[in-house]
This record gives sequence, C-alpha cells and structure tokens, in this order.
Amino acid sequence: MAGEADDVPSDVLEVPAATLNEARAPAVLRDGSDAESPSDRVLIARLRRGDASAFEQLVRSHQDRVYDFCVRMLNDREEAFDLTQEIFLSIHQNVDKFRADAKLTTWIFRISRNHCLNRLKYLKRRGRGRSDEFGESNELAISDSLGGAATPDEVVTRKREKQLVHQAIEALDEEQRSLVVLRDVEGLSYDEIMEITELPEGTVKSRLHRARERLAGILVRLESAFTHRGE
Repeated sequence: MAGEADDVPSDVLEVPAATLNEARAPAVLRDGSDAESPSDRVLIARLRRGDASAFEQLVRSHQDRVYDFCVRMLNDREEAFDLTQEIFLSIHQNVDKFRADAKLTTWIFRISRNHCLNRLKYLKRRGRGRSDEFGESNELAISDSLGGAATPDEVVTRKREKQLVHQAIEALDEEQRSLVVLRDVEGLSYDEIMEITELPEGTVKSRLHRARERLAGILVRLESAFTHRGE
C-alpha cells in the first residue's frame, strides 16, 4: 500500500492554506465543549518536548472516538483496531508538524480519515479481508441516540434499526461514507469537515446532500427486504 501514487497521504498534517473566517463561531464537540481548548495546546507542547505521559494522555482521550470512526469506515473491528494503532503512531511521529491554528480533534480526524481511505483501497485491491456481521458486536458502530428504558420489543426494533443504518452506511462509497460519518454520526461542523477534506463549503454540502439521499434510498430498500423476509 505504501508508496503507491494513487494513495491519499496518510500523514496529512498541514491544515489547508486558506484560513477559516475568524468571525465564525468555534465548533462545538458532541459533549458541548469548545473544540479549541487550552488543555489541548498544553498537551501538544508537552508532546513536542518528548513527554511520554503526554502521549499516553492523548491516546486515552481520543482512542475511543478514533476507533469508533475506523469501525464505521471499515466495518471491520480487527482492521479498525490495527488502524487505530497506526494512526496514533503517525500522530506521535509527526506531532512537530501540527500547526497551532488547527484544532487537535480536527487534525486527528483528518489523519484518521486518510488512513481509512488508504486502508479501504488496500482491502479492495485484495478482495477485502475480514468483515463483521451486523450483530450485537456492531452496535458500537452507530451512535445510540435513543436513551431511556425500553420494552423487549423496542430493544429488538432499535437493534434492527442500528443494523440497517450500519449496513446502509457501508453501502455508500468511501467519500460519501466519510462525510456522513463526520457530519451525522460524529457531529462535526461544516468548517471542521472543510478543513479535514480540503473541500469548499459548497462542495461539502452538495456531496453530503447526495450521500444522504442515497443513504435514504438504501435504507428504504433494506427495510423492504427485511419486511419481506419476515412475512
């Protein structure tokens, strides 16, 4: 895989040349915290000084989210586990290239996305190796937006819906899949996605719109097939 001309550079460690408009509101993570935090800047400074404990802290803080992203992109838990380790090794080796005006989480997602795209090319050239079944082990691959107590029938219904959504996302091409996961699963802002993909806002929105339309069509077909099998 390495060295092939058509591969996306995995260690994309420079933000786009065009600086985002400073008047835009800062992006907010899923937990509501500001994406640019002083603690991240301190962490990067410690990493650049060769502080081993800082790297351990970075991994603990971000490994679950990176792994979940890889699972959604690859639909293969073992491949996702291996790739997550490669991603953090890349971060460790290239932390000096991180630009201070970038957001740490956006930078990590950018590296993760490009590693995933390269791994998907690699698997496709080799007929794709392992693949998870859409069972209980895959539930972590789709964020659980339904909370609270549920009846057994509701639990079964939710599980089926998760399986269908996961299967539909996997049916998208790699670029569409990454946009849907970044925006609709990870909840990143358009500004963050523009920085990750190096695409203009209009292109991001139009491609995401087409991806959502295709996803909806796939879900309709999967739901229909599931219903017919149950008759």
